[in-house]
Amino acid sequence: MEHQYVSNAYESQVAYDEGLRKFMLQVYNYMTVALAVSGLVSIGISMSPAAMAFIWGTPFKWVAIFAPLGMSLLFMGSIEKMKPEGAKVFLMFFAAIMGLSLSSIFAIYKLGSIANVFFISAATFGAASLYGYTTKKDLTSFGSFLIMGALGLVIASVVNLFLQSSAFAFAISCLGVLIFTGLTAFDTQEIKSHYDYSVGEEREKAGVVGAFQLYLDFINIFVSLLQLLGEKKE
Repeated sequence: MEHQYVSNAYESQVAYDEGLRKFMLQVYNYMTVALAVSGLVSIGISMSPAAMAFIWGTPFKWVAIFAPLGMSLLFMGSIEKMKPEGAKVFLMFFAAIMGLSLSSIFAIYKLGSIANVFFISAATFGAASLYGYTTKKDLTSFGSFLIMGALGLVIASVVNLFLQSSAFAFAISCLGVLIFTGLTAFDTQEIKSHYDYSVGEEREKAGVVGAFQLYLDFINIFVSLLQLLGEKKE
């Protein structure tokens, strides 16, 4: 009888671990597709001088700069009413808009430098996410502090669009790497916990929201590191 109980408990744990693994893999897949969409859009736009001139040589540049922020607020505010399929479509549309916004980096930085920083960002993100997935430490209080820091960075970045202070920009980039690396660990742990208290469509939607959060973490790590390490065109 005791042997049967242990066997059932083991089988339940195996099933749980397999389900969690599939859930997290789906989250990372959504995120990877979103990054691919952003990359293709940004590269495509950068290859068109006419598109670059229209976006970054006219007042439309303010739309390109602020649209991702507005859409991210819209997404988080309306996600409760969305179906999983609608959330997936929104994520990919957001990724395309972010790609438009990121197209400017190809006019500023050398292509090889962008590629190098991307791989450094991927390694940083991967290490932080792995820590968040495996650690037994509760990162909730740590995450709350980082979220406040991220909000402060957004405000500081908007202010510096008008100040154009190189010292201020350097400080923002340094803090950005630290804050969003920490948020990657926190968000991974939070996403992992969603598997325990959501089922069906809610769990599927939680996976899309998680991919959105990790996507933003990665993009912010990448942009911050690019501003710190990127080699600019002469």
